[in-house]
Amino acid sequence: MTVRIENQTCFFITENGEEIRLCSDVTIITDSEKAMSAVELNGQRVYITEAEADALTVAGAVDGRKHLKATDSDSVI
Repeated sequence: MTVRIENQTCFFITENGEEIRLCSDVTIITDSEKAMSAVELNGQRVYITEAEADALTVAGAVDGRKHLKATDSDSVI
């Protein structure tokens, strides 16, 4: 798990150690190329699971995710 949440404070594990932010200062984005959710911290993307993204939004983070749709003709979507 790359993120821990305590009392509306988010703790992210990055390559450079732990980054701490108020959840309300965090915006969750979608990386379209990787089809993953992420947050940007100090210019570095930290990829998170959808469960972590949902937990962050409940704790007050801004949900900036966008829905991606499949364009492959073999898609079941």
